[in-house]
Amino acid sequence: MLSPARTALLRASTARHSALRATTQPFSTSHRLGSSRPDGTQDNHKGSASADEPKRTLPQKASHIVRSILHGSEQVRQETKDTLSKVLARGKYVHELSTHRVKPGCMDEYKAIVAELYPLIVRNHSPRVKLVGSWETDIGDLDTAIHVWEYQGYPALSRAYSEYRADSAYTELHRKLQPLLRDRKSQIMLEFQFWPTHPPVAKGGVYELRSYTLKSGTLLEWEQNWRVGVECRKHHEVPMGAWFSQLGSLNQVHHLWQYPDLQLRKEVREAAWSENGWPET
Repeated sequence: MLSPARTALLRASTARHSALRATTQPFSTSHRLGSSRPDGTQDNHKGSASADEPKRTLPQKASHIVRSILHGSEQVRQETKDTLSKVLARGKYVHELSTHRVKPGCMDEYKAIVAELYPLIVRNHSPRVKLVGSWETDIGDLDTAIHVWEYQGYPALSRAYSEYRADSAYTELHRKLQPLLRDRKSQIMLEFQFWPTHPPVAKGGVYELRSYTLKSGTLLEWEQNWRVGVECRKHHEVPMGAWFSQLGSLNQVHHLWQYPDLQLRKEVREAAWSENGWPET
């Protein structure tokens, strides 16, 4: 269903709190760790052929098997078509995952510019636009900064993009930022209904951003299984957010966790294995 997971150790900024406090500046000295819903519904015809169902030829059966392997079962694909946007997504916000790969040796200069640029965006566009958090990786893709933005729906996202281009202060700071980057990537995401994004329970600590790339057509299956696992983990820790991609790189999911330190992360993850449901996830 998915490719190998990717995780990143992040050094965070206090900008995580600027989702609610526009005056908070990014990139402080704190540290963070970075990058079913089973409803009981059954297919009444599953496992038995309908009397009116035409028999498949051998090539048709082979084609059906290949499609199921590559894209998931026909039942799940139909459920995804009917309910993906209504059932999986919380539907209240749109989030943007912005990834900046900074040239080696330029991170301090980069952070100084971001410390001006991002509070400017929050001041001018709040409450329609909020900065969920800003991080610098310590383990994973090094010399990388990760930012998560929250918009009050797609209209707010489109309006913000238009206003950015018309804002001379924004364009000037952005122009200074570009020579410091090796590349940058943007991904538009929706948060899972069962996992609303929320501020950290305490400042500091480490944050872990885990990312998965799913096989096409398997998002609903992943969500149904992961919902059970998250309920088990909630007994030991509170997840900060989970999203699935809508624009940019597709078929991806990300989830974010906070821990006081790496040792407690180890203990929490080991304790989760004693919960019914987590090992199956």
